[in-house]
Amino acid sequence: MRATHSKKVGTGSNKRPEMLNVHIRNSWRTNLQLIGSIGNMIGYKKSLSEWQCLSEVKMDRGSPIPPMLRRKIVEQYQKGVSQRKIAKSLTLSSSTVHNIIQKFRESGTISVRKGQGRKTILDAHDLRALRQHCITYRNATVMEITTWAQEYFQKTLSVNTIHHAIHRCQLKLYRSKNKPYLNMIQKRRRFLWAKAHLKWTVAKWKTVLWSDESKFEVLFGKLGHHVIRTKEDKDNPSCYQRSVQKPASLMVWGCMSACGMGSLHIWKGTINAERYIHVLEQYPAPIQTSFLSGKTLHFPT
Repeated sequence: MRATHSKKVGTGSNKRPEMLNVHIRNSWRTNLQLIGSIGNMIGYKKSLSEWQCLSEVKMDRGSPIPPMLRRKIVEQYQKGVSQRKIAKSLTLSSSTVHNIIQKFRESGTISVRKGQGRKTILDAHDLRALRQHCITYRNATVMEITTWAQEYFQKTLSVNTIHHAIHRCQLKLYRSKNKPYLNMIQKRRRFLWAKAHLKWTVAKWKTVLWSDESKFEVLFGKLGHHVIRTKEDKDNPSCYQRSVQKPASLMVWGCMSACGMGSLHIWKGTINAERYIHVLEQYPAPIQTSFLSGKTLHFPT
């Protein structure tokens, strides 16, 4: 911290410096107490509220002057202080002080004029209709929503305007999750199964042997959906994404329980119902023996 002050030489004992420049590295608001104590030591009698008023001047470019500071400018003007001295004492530009005083002369108020920016094309009523349409048709693209909005609102709307309007409706475009499709019969069966096992205890669930299988395909030349190339290299073989109609595949079967995981078993080619039944009859028996030392494990059906 560095504090410098210039003091006008005089004979009176109540003379105080005309200007105090205090350079604080930290924020103004956290150092108001420190600045006040330094001012008292060097004889600069400024109240804490005045320092707080000055601290509010530190704002972004284009921000309006706080009402407290505007009121102080008008009070000093009414006392006969010149505009230059007011600007110097409050560390403001002369044009800012002149505009505030000029507005006070003309209207008698110090309030900030409301912004006169461009009005939005879609008002609150339009945004409610747009939000309801987006919720009803969640899978529609922005282009489709824009086409609908132009016909519905009878206004010239662009894709960017609709995109910003969707954000104003507290909505956002996301990539939808991939979930397996379940028809009503499958949902009903799952509900009944969950209802039948609702009262099972933790000890009973530990005796269940769970199994799952997965199919792994060997695809040749699949390096990704994207490729870095020029416009002329679209027919370059190195830029192709090759695919195979019936690639070689492996079926991997495994099981697990509360006691641990079983070993994986690999089957070549496709697997049908008969081969899957053979897997279930051949492998769970030795696995449950190794898990629970001869205790019985239940295989869910």
